[in-house]
Amino acid sequence: MKLEGIHHVSAITANADANHDFFTRILGMRLVKNSFNQDNPSSYHLFYADAVGTPGTDMTYFDIPMAGRTYPGVSSISNTAFRVKSERALGYWIERFDELEVPHGSIEQRFKRSTLTFQDFEGSRLMLVVDDGSGIEYGIPWTKAGISEEFAIVGLGHVRLTVRKSDKTASVLTDIMGFEQIGYYPSTVEGQKDILVFSTGKGGPAGEIHLEERLDLPPERPGRGSVHHVAFRVKTYEDYSKWNNYLKSNGFVTSGEVDRYYFKAIYFREPNGILFELSTDEPGFATDEPMDALVQELALPPFLEPKRAQIEASLRPLSIN
Repeated sequence: MKLEGIHHVSAITANADANHDFFTRILGMRLVKNSFNQDNPSSYHLFYADAVGTPGTDMTYFDIPMAGRTYPGVSSISNTAFRVKSERALGYWIERFDELEVPHGSIEQRFKRSTLTFQDFEGSRLMLVVDDGSGIEYGIPWTKAGISEEFAIVGLGHVRLTVRKSDKTASVLTDIMGFEQIGYYPSTVEGQKDILVFSTGKGGPAGEIHLEERLDLPPERPGRGSVHHVAFRVKTYEDYSKWNNYLKSNGFVTSGEVDRYYFKAIYFREPNGILFELSTDEPGFATDEPMDALVQELALPPFLEPKRAQIEASLRPLSIN
């Protein structure tokens, strides 16, 4: 029952059209599925990934048009990283961000890796991180947006959890989820503790959680640009079927086994209130559409296909292609 790394990260947008433009035109990721929030059918759910929707490359957004601003704080997923292959790629992205007026920081070393922070139009807290390829495999770059394979995003990197008290979250990561603490690095905020690094699977940025303890922040008030949850990869259905009972036997309240059609999921909250998901690698996004022709229409799981007209009528028009 070993987790293989990050599966996906899901966040909130108040403007799905602009969100689609940012992630496809500016970041060069592929829209691999235009679906809807199965827990709220009036909300779109957009999935951006590599060329083939490889698990671990997938950033998703729930479209909530009335979402207010985010007030950053603890009990949050406060940063999401994307992997690139080289420091030279970071130079390319600095030039691209400058040209397209994307707010960004400067290149900084975090855990002995070169990183570049940036934000989208809603203030999503994002980062590029150089991955040398020695850990979890790269995804397959999507080059049809005009960004070369050399510089393209090749998957998700680490996520940073920001909490008031780190010890209980650290215990869940190591004692329950099988992560190993592999190091730490200094906080960028004066007077705060070092950020702890935990790893699973084959390691590298795509297998890491960075845990930040902050005593100077209130609880986060989530809104547009905030992260809803992070999901971790379960490679086999056999392991997936064991996780729900294992978590419950260790005192966690879970969602039970949830079929999202493109993957199976289990949800639970760690002690600081951050929502975790365990997701299977299979069956993937080509289950209902051919890989070379994804996003031909609004994607619905078969059990909801009879309600297509009703669901489409509840969704506002969306001008993506």
